Amino acid sequence: MLSFFRKRRRGRVLGPEARSRIGAILAGQLDAWRGLRAIERDRLCDLSLVLIAEKRWEGCAGLELTEEMQAVIAAQAALLLLGFDLDPLAAPVYPNVRDILVYPSGYFNTVKRRDALGIVHEGSPNLGEAWYGGPVIVSWEHAAHGARDGADGRNLVLHEFAHKLDMLDGVVDGTPPLPGAAAYTTWRQVMNDAFERLRAARPGASVLVLDRYGATSPAEFFAVATEAFFERSCDLREREPALYDTLAMYYRQDTASRAAS
Repeated sequence: MLSFFRKRRRGRVLGPEARSRIGAILAGQLDAWRGLRAIERDRLCDLSLVLIAEKRWEGCAGLELTEEMQAVIAAQAALLLLGFDLDPLAAPVYPNVRDILVYPSGYFNTVKRRDALGIVHEGSPNLGEAWYGGPVIVSWEHAAHGARDGADGRNLVLHEFAHKLDMLDGVVDGTPPLPGAAAYTTWRQVMNDAFERLRAARPGASVLVLDRYGATSPAEFFAVATEAFFERSCDLREREPALYDTLAMYYRQDTASRAAS
């Protein structure tokens, strides 16, 4: 019954005219657009339109959200889903995301946090967050930059929405839901080995393809590895082939071949 109403609602949102409108925005704002096939572009537009229509968007700190801003952010989030078997007319899209909050740039998080030493910090500057059971928060400045530069290995939107994929099984541990026991075994071995290599790497090592922030925790490692998989795919495939193959298995996309074409 829910699927019936979802299809009817989305039937009013999706269509050639809406797809053309958002496609025109993405062609000028999203670097990744150039490497997509026509069928992938259509799918990206549809998933983006669903995210825009079904999530509650809020501009914060005086930011007035425009359709262009929503399209740019939604498309980067949708990029992670391109290979998944999701029917844009019926399937839940990021079911654990209800709210997307957008700040003009960096913001100050006032939530108190306790660090590993037990010290309570009153708050911290931030560019984005993905809350378990809560919103995704992003800086528009950095989301826009991430869309325009698809090759620097840093993308705020990909990072935060990768966390949301990780959270789908109810545990924030760097392991999203996978198809069966064998996939979990491979995932844990490959991801743990790569995580430990990153932790052991010297600061500033020129051979690193992953941001060192990924050494913070397995959850951050998955988010950072996702950024590299989509933005430094050829380097990742060359330097961390097992990690690349494991992420390609999960996302069901061969991003390095797409980048090389």
